[in-house]
Amino acid sequence: MQEYVPVLMHSLMVTLFVFVMMIIVDYLNVLTGGKMSVVMRGGKFRQYTLASFLGSTPGCLGAFMDVSLYVRGLLSFGAIVGGMIATSGDEAYVMLAMFPKTAILLFLLLFVLGIVFAWITDKIVPLFKIVPCEECKLAPLHLADEACQCFDPSVWGKLCKINLSRIVVLIFLTTSLLFIGAGYIGPPAWDWEKITLIILLLVADGIVITVPDHYLKEHIWQHIFKGHIWRVFLWTFFTLLFIQIGLKYWNLKEFVQAYMVWVLLISALIAIVPESGPHLLFVTMFAQGIIPFSVLLTSSFVQDGHGMLPLLSYSLKDSVLVKLFNLFFGIAIGILVYAIGL
Repeated sequence: MQEYVPVLMHSLMVTLFVFVMMIIVDYLNVLTGGKMSVVMRGGKFRQYTLASFLGSTPGCLGAFMDVSLYVRGLLSFGAIVGGMIATSGDEAYVMLAMFPKTAILLFLLLFVLGIVFAWITDKIVPLFKIVPCEECKLAPLHLADEACQCFDPSVWGKLCKINLSRIVVLIFLTTSLLFIGAGYIGPPAWDWEKITLIILLLVADGIVITVPDHYLKEHIWQHIFKGHIWRVFLWTFFTLLFIQIGLKYWNLKEFVQAYMVWVLLISALIAIVPESGPHLLFVTMFAQGIIPFSVLLTSSFVQDGHGMLPLLSYSLKDSVLVKLFNLFFGIAIGILVYAIGL
């Protein structure tokens, strides 16, 4: 059992990083979200660029905003396809934790590919006589709730009446800070990774202390803490465990390398599932050198975490079409990159 303790510690570190980054990204999203509709109005290239930019931001919030703008008629069909290409879901945080330099390069590449294929999609859509978003023209645009503010100056006077959810999150963050400082979680040495993680934890602590009760309950407690984090931990832990057992007992590396093209195709098919988690298998295999960059790119290109879920509730037809375009484009790009040796 001792050999699996590092798997647990690594899973906790990844989950903690994801949690902290989701708090910060959500905070910035609410802080600036109300201005997005004004920025989005413009020519097609502006739509492609901004949709891909939102998609390339870590997590599902940018993808959710793309869907909101699309169903309101502020984005073309090509732009929503490009936004979903650029999206990597919650796995983006995991990639930043496991291989930050490669992750940033991947996000930049997906951002560019999102713009390119958004333009291509809008050019070929008329050939298939696709009429997008028929079912949701009147859907309300909800970018920022007026009652949902990021900072409450009076919160300092309420700390003596602090609610349970705020206490739990603060205890979790503070305990994690102590464990990281002591070297039980994360890098043992005081390198840039440890310092960055501690700074992010302190920022997250400040956010949790100063946000109003409504924001804390709806965004941090219900959405992030209860809705995402336990899934991230379980997917990360069991993926790492599966790969460690596979490497030790099943010759997983030899098997994958012998059937790499099939693995690439399977990664694209699994990425159709509108769920954050399955993609972690390929993220972890890439981090351990089992699969090449082309497989990771294919999986990241096609999958969009939870980003597609809001569109499914508006229009099943549009959701299926977006996935079909992304699947076709993703396999084509993946095979091309694999053919050149990456």
